[in-house]
Amino acid sequence: MKIITILGARPQFVKAATVSRELKKAGINEVIIHTGQHFDANMSQVFFDEMEIPAPHYNLEIQGLTHGAMTGRMIEKIEEVLLNEKPEFVLVYGDTNSTLAGALGAAKLHIPIAHVEAGLRSFEMTMPEEINRIVTDRISNVLFCPTHTAINNLEKEGFKNFDCKIIHSGDVMYDAVLYYQKKIKTNSTIIQEENLGNKNFVLATIHRAENTNNPKRLGEICNALNQISKEIQIVLPLHPRTRAILKDQNLKLDIKVIDPVGYFDMLALLEGCSLVMTDSGGLQKEAYFFNKYCVTLRDQTEWVELVDAGANTLVGADSNTILNGFHKAMASKVVAQNNLYGKGRASELIAKTLLSLQK
Repeated sequence: MKIITILGARPQFVKAATVSRELKKAGINEVIIHTGQHFDANMSQVFFDEMEIPAPHYNLEIQGLTHGAMTGRMIEKIEEVLLNEKPEFVLVYGDTNSTLAGALGAAKLHIPIAHVEAGLRSFEMTMPEEINRIVTDRISNVLFCPTHTAINNLEKEGFKNFDCKIIHSGDVMYDAVLYYQKKIKTNSTIIQEENLGNKNFVLATIHRAENTNNPKRLGEICNALNQISKEIQIVLPLHPRTRAILKDQNLKLDIKVIDPVGYFDMLALLEGCSLVMTDSGGLQKEAYFFNKYCVTLRDQTEWVELVDAGANTLVGADSNTILNGFHKAMASKVVAQNNLYGKGRASELIAKTLLSLQK
């Protein structure tokens, strides 16, 4: 059985690391296409090196374009590969332009699509990720849902009436943390390098377009982080795109800004921090896996079960709301809930399901 996997961005590399391992165990021939969406070495190659992800068979090197141009160019190049390789399935992850391009390219050629992390909804149509995930779900044949909430979302949208399989797989990112957590100490020295040992610090990230492309929101977030840094150190691995926007907007961050980090360094920072503040989707869950409270710098989240569980608070991009959320979070303790994201065997289930669907 041959499967084409489409990857392009950091969260997809993390998810693919666990699934690729199980595909190999199941005897499935996986061919990986890297679109190039994240092309910086610290955003891409380091993940393949650290996590032992098989090297991409194709690297399309498509980046730095508008959403439409990037997606269109990806579809064109992915179609060429699909026609050449003739896979039985195309496997896509999450909600990026690479996800959408892979799904559209496969659908036009009538190749079945499997979507990992299906059914997530923020209900905010101004987010490009929301458009990507909705369209990808609608044209996919197998929908691997990480949570019961995701399944409920699909059912409300009528997916039971569509010709597709909806499967509650659990979350592959939980698989990844369970597998790699024990390797942190031998694969990361960032705590020592950044002199963070025995210090309380907040781990922060900013990269979502809804924040970085809106000068008012970005300014409010920076102001709040600068205020918080007077009380506790903030460590921010900064995405190259966000760095350029901050410079262009003449916004200053009086916090500890570091270059983007690899997966093991991020796990070490999660393990060592007191709190997470982010607009990332994946980092909200990873904070929970490490029993750390998360303050989410967005108006909505796809991971509503984290809010319901009292492990996450949404603060948007208002400085006062962010500050209030920070103080509330510092006084809170995360109580882990069993099986919120499965039992750490999502990747195995995905591989076995795909194998069972072989023609």
